[in-house]
Amino acid sequence: MQYDDELYGKVEITEPVLLDLMASDAMQRIKGVSQHGITALLRITPPFSRFDHSVGAMLLVRRLGGTVEEQIAALLHDISHTAFSHVIDFVFDDHSGQSYHEEKKQEVVATSDIPAILRQHGKNWRAFMNEDDFSILEQPSPALCADRLDYFLRDLEFLKLANRGEIRAAVDSLKVVKGRIAVNEIGSARWLAYTFIEADRASWSSFREVGLYQVTAEAIKAANSAGLIGEADLWGSDAALWEKLRSAEHPGVKELVELITPGTRFTWSEEQPVFRVKTKVRSIDPPVASGNSVTPLSALDPAFAHYRNEYLASKQGRWPMGIVSAASWPNNHMRRTE
Repeated sequence: MQYDDELYGKVEITEPVLLDLMASDAMQRIKGVSQHGITALLRITPPFSRFDHSVGAMLLVRRLGGTVEEQIAALLHDISHTAFSHVIDFVFDDHSGQSYHEEKKQEVVATSDIPAILRQHGKNWRAFMNEDDFSILEQPSPALCADRLDYFLRDLEFLKLANRGEIRAAVDSLKVVKGRIAVNEIGSARWLAYTFIEADRASWSSFREVGLYQVTAEAIKAANSAGLIGEADLWGSDAALWEKLRSAEHPGVKELVELITPGTRFTWSEEQPVFRVKTKVRSIDPPVASGNSVTPLSALDPAFAHYRNEYLASKQGRWPMGIVSAASWPNNHMRRTE
């Protein structure tokens, strides 16, 4: 297969196991699951899918010399995301952990066509379930890893934080030292680190996106309580779940869905919050390579270390959020979510 990726260009994929996995029902399902959930449907955030990102993470692992096994792990790492992606974490009140897909991963894969495909290629599916076993693919925050880098770089053009040339230069600056991703010089490390924080500020932990995720989660909970959707709907596509929510005749669900628009605005409201939300805050601290050793940017650049620490501190706690676009809001149902 000649795969044309917007970040990494044209890549020839010849390994039968990778081609078979990409064509699997389980992987094809996540073509209908956007990386950004509801905000992608509203065209606030980029429209790329979990499939696009998963293949992208695989291609980055490949580019950096990762084994076929690590490429398989990368391809499968997001296979258990539900419709609307991380909105589901707001449904289950895991706002800052955002780990529902990880908790469900083995169950989802075990009942999919993935084990049989891997067995045909002499591989055990369980060997790919722990992402921590693959050091290029996954590292704890704030280290660099293919997963974290791919979704970040894939967002930048849409968010107007970088152009295509800057993104390609960032990819070219990456290397692997002792099994982990590092950057080849301090200037590139600074660019990655500061731009990553701007992406978090503009999108992943922005006040509006967090508010829209919470309202959408409330709509899902209300629709489930009313018997209008069930667990099976979470394992379909964004579009199918959104259509069920939008067509619901239940007054409480309709009231919530009417707030899920690009025009809805949220305010910091200590006195009358509609809800209080703590969200996941993201940053990176790129290791800078010097020969066979690496040093985190924060140890080389105290100004960056101070900037990062201040940014993370500014986002802590539960945010008291009000909705300003509807005069009749909040109602009693939402007050119970505080």
